[in-house]
Amino acid sequence: MSGLSAYLLPSKSVVGQRAATLLMLIGSALGLGGLALSLGQATPSSLHATWLLPWGQFAVAIDAISVVFLGPVFVVPALGSIYALGYWKPSEHKDNSRRLGLYYGLLAGSMAWVTIARDGVLFLIAWEVMAIAAFFAATAEEDNADVRRAGWVYLVATHAGTLCLSAMFALWRHVTGSFALEPVSAALAMPAGVAGTIFVLALIGFGFKAGLMPLHVWLPGAHANAPSHVSAVMSGVMLKMGIYGIVRMTALLPTGALWWGGALLAVGAITGVAGIAFAIGQHDIKRLLAYSSIENIGIIAMGLGLALLGRSLNRADWVVLGLGAAMLHVWNHSLFKSLLFFNAGAIIHAAHTREMDRLGGLAKQMPRTMVLFVVGAAAICALPPLNGFASEWLLYVGLFRTLGLGGEVGLPVAAAVAVALAMIGALAVACFVKMLGAVFLGSPRSQVAEHAHDPPASMVAPMAVLAAGCVCIGLFPMLATPLLQDTAQTWAALPDSSATLAALAPARWITAMGLGLVVLIAVIVLALKKLPRADVIAKAGTWGCGYAQPTARVQYTGSSFGQTLVELFKFILWPKNHWPTIHGIFAKATNFWSVVPDAVLDRLVLPLFRVAGRYLPRLRILQQGQTQLYVLYILIIIIVLFASGTMESQP
Repeated sequence: MSGLSAYLLPSKSVVGQRAATLLMLIGSALGLGGLALSLGQATPSSLHATWLLPWGQFAVAIDAISVVFLGPVFVVPALGSIYALGYWKPSEHKDNSRRLGLYYGLLAGSMAWVTIARDGVLFLIAWEVMAIAAFFAATAEEDNADVRRAGWVYLVATHAGTLCLSAMFALWRHVTGSFALEPVSAALAMPAGVAGTIFVLALIGFGFKAGLMPLHVWLPGAHANAPSHVSAVMSGVMLKMGIYGIVRMTALLPTGALWWGGALLAVGAITGVAGIAFAIGQHDIKRLLAYSSIENIGIIAMGLGLALLGRSLNRADWVVLGLGAAMLHVWNHSLFKSLLFFNAGAIIHAAHTREMDRLGGLAKQMPRTMVLFVVGAAAICALPPLNGFASEWLLYVGLFRTLGLGGEVGLPVAAAVAVALAMIGALAVACFVKMLGAVFLGSPRSQVAEHAHDPPASMVAPMAVLAAGCVCIGLFPMLATPLLQDTAQTWAALPDSSATLAALAPARWITAMGLGLVVLIAVIVLALKKLPRADVIAKAGTWGCGYAQPTARVQYTGSSFGQTLVELFKFILWPKNHWPTIHGIFAKATNFWSVVPDAVLDRLVLPLFRVAGRYLPRLRILQQGQTQLYVLYILIIIIVLFASGTMESQP
């Protein structure tokens, strides 16, 4: 309804946008109220009804797994609609504001349908609506060539994933006799090979949407070129629909082989390390945040991999810690990544550029934006007392338990993933220190940065709400423990009821440590304010390394700050550098530039498409538009099939 009201009302008027925002807020409030009521029910709420389609049925239900993913669906799009009141005004975007409002609302609604669908056909319908809505929302500025290119890559990638999901549900229907998404009964005895095939199809199909490497090819371009509030929803919520699909299908399948968990752990570790390494090499604010989203999806995949290992080895503690860490990080990432994308939108709205090397010095012009950025950056770097620390701490605890200390049976190979997790944390700190320094500190590097200013209240308020969420979960993670425990119980019938998250990883010490840290910071700030100040303050220019008149160009840029780490990971990143050549005493002006292209998209996928585009048109000779030729093709195929069938029937 929110999207429809935005589309039907005049494009130049703010009435349509405000009506859509109001309806979005009402829908989100009703949805959150429904989630609160469902938490108190002993059995999941469900609804089953017949429909006119020849396959499947209309079946929806809400359980603990759905609640975890529905929370961000009802929170982030609603905050994004408020944010858009100041960021995407109809008077400034007359050509696309109505369409964007329509597909923004449709995207939010379709994601809710995905999480409650309990029939394969209904799930695919909701999934496709979500994919199409995200495409049109992300390509609102279709007159831009980069936006069109990013939209095309997204459309190809998302439908490649949908093909895998169609095959997965077809196989599911063949084995179970129904499209109903219900756990496989013990009497069915699904063959291990079939279960493994379904798992692989789910991992690939949902991995495209989640952004697992190397299936992430659509993500950097789509997130960078979409409107910032759409980027926040796509990164903070829509990527989690891919995670939801993996969680849901693994919950329905019988206990899998050990390699299921090992595969997810390996994919998660590679995705996390490579994602943050690519983020460090970016010059575009939103591309940096997009690759950082890939990194966090890798962390979630590690938690799911640990839970699958625990289910295979009958280790309830691994299941609870792994799935609990993954689900808590789903919430945490939805909060701090949406905050950071809103923050990036505020910067772009004020400075009209996404290039970090053209910014700098925004701390003076945009102090509120900087404070909120620091909160989001500290949270994504898993620094206490913010929420990213809590979920990654759970994952560390679970991975260390695979060492088999204390006489327990372990799997030390799995603990090696903790090294990757530690590397991800260190690289994340370097990445966001680079962004903080290049964007907010130093002196402005361009005139657009000099005239930047804080955004209006409609843009600041949603960021403040998300920042408050980061602080709240960071200080009181035990509030989420009951839901995380119910989610683990729903996902797998735990053999040991004593394996509770509260007992395995007591979170009260996190609260004590966080509150102590907050008090310490407050004391230091107050002490600094009360220090005596000199009446005369001497002013002098910054030391310019001997230059008589240094300019803003003397500063470090984001590119120079990250160059060392980019060179360290050049075996993954394959950076392109243009080094200046200097000839003669009075050399001509030259410059240095570097770019880190996507290793999969720009060096593998697109070249293959170019080759296919060059040679496949030659097959058009087979399409002559003559009926007799098509009949001849059918006859030849029938003869080949008949001959092959005859040969197989002979002893």
